[in-house]
Amino acid sequence: MAESSKERLNLLWLQSGGCGGCSMSLIGAEGPDLLTALDAAGIDLLWHPSLSLQSGPEVLSLFEDIAQGRIRLDIFCLEGSVMRGPNGTGLFHRLAGSYQPMMNWIDTLSRKARHVVAVGTCAAYGGITAAGANISEACGLAYDGREEGGLLGGQFRSQSGLPVVNVAGCPVHPGWVTETLHQLADETFTTADFDEWERPLSYARHLVHHGCSRNEFYEYKASAERLSDSGCMMENLGCKGTQARGDCNTRPWNGTGSCIEGGYPCINCTAPQFEEPGHAFVETPKIGGIPIGLPTDMPKAWFVALAALSKAATPQRLRTNAIADRLTVPPASTRKR
Repeated sequence: MAESSKERLNLLWLQSGGCGGCSMSLIGAEGPDLLTALDAAGIDLLWHPSLSLQSGPEVLSLFEDIAQGRIRLDIFCLEGSVMRGPNGTGLFHRLAGSYQPMMNWIDTLSRKARHVVAVGTCAAYGGITAAGANISEACGLAYDGREEGGLLGGQFRSQSGLPVVNVAGCPVHPGWVTETLHQLADETFTTADFDEWERPLSYARHLVHHGCSRNEFYEYKASAERLSDSGCMMENLGCKGTQARGDCNTRPWNGTGSCIEGGYPCINCTAPQFEEPGHAFVETPKIGGIPIGLPTDMPKAWFVALAALSKAATPQRLRTNAIADRLTVPPASTRKR
């Protein structure tokens, strides 16, 4: 069989204001690992700050070659928010050795790329780095929180004609990134593959609630009261899995892990401004005993009626297990005749 003559693509990865957690998650990719996944898509990694050997003048030379058009840039990935402070100068964050603000390099490289990908919620919307007073003036590539703008502006389009692809998450699931890169490399990713926040529908068409191992507790509104409890964490502990976009529980990290499986509520980390919920992450705001954040698409009256009916029908097994740190009461066995 003849080998494919398709030209291999060049990918450049930069890190800006953030913790590097998305790269850490991506390095943990399995079946296949990250480099195998990139190779299978026909993608060559020009440079990544954690995976590449080049540094200093070598990296600056690479950036200059891209900026001057001597090296083609097919996919530009940014991890971490853009640091625009102080007063829009970007001087809080300079690229070492260049004396230039990192935001200037990000802008230049974005406009040279066929596709631009924001990896993680920081790069997409500002994320944790933009929380609080945001003295660093952190923002995303095309969003500043929920507002269009960011560094590049809401009307930005890469050379492919697409807006910035926001693979949001804190951190991202490695599969979300590699799947999106494969689609871009295959030229099958179109505007129809975006949700309303330019997140790939490959994961954003799902709710974190889908596949949650606590769904039986949710159905009967058998609620946990402490983080160590086994019950549903929506009613008392701030879980937003019924509202949050992501397939975290049907495509868990490394085949087994998710926030909820680890005993912590979903904080909706794929959404803009998740970092500023207005209350503690492990609290559920209520009015008249009813959670403010109801499941997506569910009218309040329906939720109240169904919740009351569900609680009335809750099996004792679930009532007991919901407030225990492990499942202590097994399902009843079918009685032998």
